Amino acid sequence: MNLDWNLENLSPGQYKIADYIQKNMQTVLFLTEQEIADNLGLSIASVSRFWRSVGFKNIKDFKNQLREHLEVTPAAKMKNIMDRANAASFPGQFLASSIEHLESTLQHYSQEAFDAAVDALVTARRVYLYAPGPSSGLAQLMHYRLSRFGLSIHRLDRGGSELFEDLLHITGEDVVVLFGFVRLLPEAKVITDHAKQCGYRTILITDRLVSDFSGQSDVTLYASRGEIWEFHSMIAPTFLIENLIVAAGMRNQEQHLRKLEQLNQLRKKYDHELPR
Repeated sequence: MNLDWNLENLSPGQYKIADYIQKNMQTVLFLTEQEIADNLGLSIASVSRFWRSVGFKNIKDFKNQLREHLEVTPAAKMKNIMDRANAASFPGQFLASSIEHLESTLQHYSQEAFDAAVDALVTARRVYLYAPGPSSGLAQLMHYRLSRFGLSIHRLDRGGSELFEDLLHITGEDVVVLFGFVRLLPEAKVITDHAKQCGYRTILITDRLVSDFSGQSDVTLYASRGEIWEFHSMIAPTFLIENLIVAAGMRNQEQHLRKLEQLNQLRKKYDHELPR
């Protein structure tokens, strides 16, 4: 669940603290200000000043109010101890971490935002994908699967000023899916700003619950990848993308199944020419 934050006029460091707390509410109950500061690479003074910035007197006041929202179970306490002990070995440790990412993603899941994203995908004249760095594989998955349904998909692969060559062709009937992990690149900021002028919709897939780019897109979907100092897993983002693909396929189901059947017929017809 999300707390009712007062997020006006936060510094980059304070956004970092807010995002960390939103993702680790159970764990934060057991942490001191010094431990939070060490985890984030910030000074203890920065953490101490944070509480008043978001409407609390101090860390004690914050924890008292947080306890009213969360049930601190024995399992949560044991999990915190086990996490600190770090006694698990691979692949069990990585599996446990993956489950945590999926649970965090579901904890902050919004059915309304998900449905809005699916609606935007299936009704758009064309779907554009902006996926820099490690998110490129997610865009490739979306492109491959959604194209099978007959959706028009286009990758925004050019960066810098060459991006303008693509922006020129995006209309108000289109939608742009942006992947903004950790931060929004300048190209993504240009896309969201251009969208406000031209009227096309944007869907942001991000691993930040609280950031200085919150609210820049029409739809925001959260997928946990771990903290900024951890190995960034793509399991939860892949889970989210696959759910979007399946949900999109279920819209106009007969039409989409007909496209898949046509694909199957093409494979059979030309199997001797282009074997799989």
